[in-house]
Amino acid sequence: MSSDKFRFPTITAIVIANMVGTGVFTSLGFQLLDIQSGFVILMLWVLGGVIAVSGAMTYAELGAAFPRSGGEYNFLSEIYHPAVGFIAGWTSITIGFAGPSALAAMTFAAYATSIFELADSVWLERALAIGLVAMLTVVHAGKRRNSGGVQVIFTVLKVAVIVGFCLVAYVLIDEPQPVRFFPSTGDAALFTSGAFAISLIYVSYAYTGWNAATYLSSELENPQRTLPVILLTGTLVVTLLYVALNFIFLYAAPIAELRGEVEVGIIAAKAAFGEVGGKFTGLVLAMLLISTVSAMLMAGPRVIQVMGQDFKLLRRVAHVNADGIPNTAIYIQSALAIFFILTSSFESVLLFAGFTLAFNSFVTVLGVFVLRWRQPELQRPYKTFLFPLPPLIYLTLMGWTLWFVMMTRPVEALFGLGVFATGLIVYWVLRDKDAPT
Repeated sequence: MSSDKFRFPTITAIVIANMVGTGVFTSLGFQLLDIQSGFVILMLWVLGGVIAVSGAMTYAELGAAFPRSGGEYNFLSEIYHPAVGFIAGWTSITIGFAGPSALAAMTFAAYATSIFELADSVWLERALAIGLVAMLTVVHAGKRRNSGGVQVIFTVLKVAVIVGFCLVAYVLIDEPQPVRFFPSTGDAALFTSGAFAISLIYVSYAYTGWNAATYLSSELENPQRTLPVILLTGTLVVTLLYVALNFIFLYAAPIAELRGEVEVGIIAAKAAFGEVGGKFTGLVLAMLLISTVSAMLMAGPRVIQVMGQDFKLLRRVAHVNADGIPNTAIYIQSALAIFFILTSSFESVLLFAGFTLAFNSFVTVLGVFVLRWRQPELQRPYKTFLFPLPPLIYLTLMGWTLWFVMMTRPVEALFGLGVFATGLIVYWVLRDKDAPT
């Protein structure tokens, strides 16, 4: 194997770790503010899995056709216009990875500090979050072997701990909570409500990362053959983990204690294992978030690197070290993540990042139809299974969700549109003779 390539297990670990993080360990508390049906909650997570799998099947076709790192930046530049690709890349740089990196680090700190029941821990939480980002920056800006090895180890531990937590909690709970996990009167109205659409944005954010492998396509062995398998494998594994985790959270802890809370994992663990066991489990769950921040710091900087290669005025950010690692880009993303940690509230970043990332993916999935129409003779080593069903499922469900967010949470939506507009302005400023045309 060439030393400048990642293997199948490493990239699959990045996909899983990118997905399993902040969203699944925090979203339930916000969802329960408006939805108390266990059946509807679980259907949210199943539907989120359907959306993610449909998106992954579509991205697999695009990734096999255009096997270059950069994700949406690469795809949209090829499908529509370099300006559209730049806007997507700009969004990934400013929000797409820095925001989730910050959220995962903030969740890690919130879980860790709540275990010790510290009264006034705002600055301690921020210090822990910044410390985690800084530590992982040092690891990933160094040698490729260390970077990939750390990611695989933490991801394997994450999956094993989640499976173990679900099984042990289910066995030990003698008196499960009286939550309805089967459909009942009134559930139908919830499925078409604005509350369901907003909750689906939280779920979609939790599934964000199913496309992570496309950000490192150039560094993957035989991407045209392995990329589709990686995307589908990672997404299906995470769907099963998410449904199991949310079932256990609702099965173990009273809804009244979970509503509006960020640390739902610790609350459920204390209900299942008692105070001491709950604190220990909470600490373990906090440690799992390390791999999420780690994965974000691996995938995101590749977008910065590719954009730096394409635009003359950004060449310095494409710098790589002796081991081929884009260390400058890693430092930039880490600095942005630390900025979010210091300046933003948790819920605002969660919904804002969820909306912008969902919009990015929506335009990309739509691109598979555009590409088949504009370039029917393009070599496609992999074609979307059951086409056009997966992209249609994704576009229908995600389009409905985005519309509800724009109607019910216009501030977050406008900020997202503002990021896109800013990206377009920056593109025209940077455009020169070396820029793609």
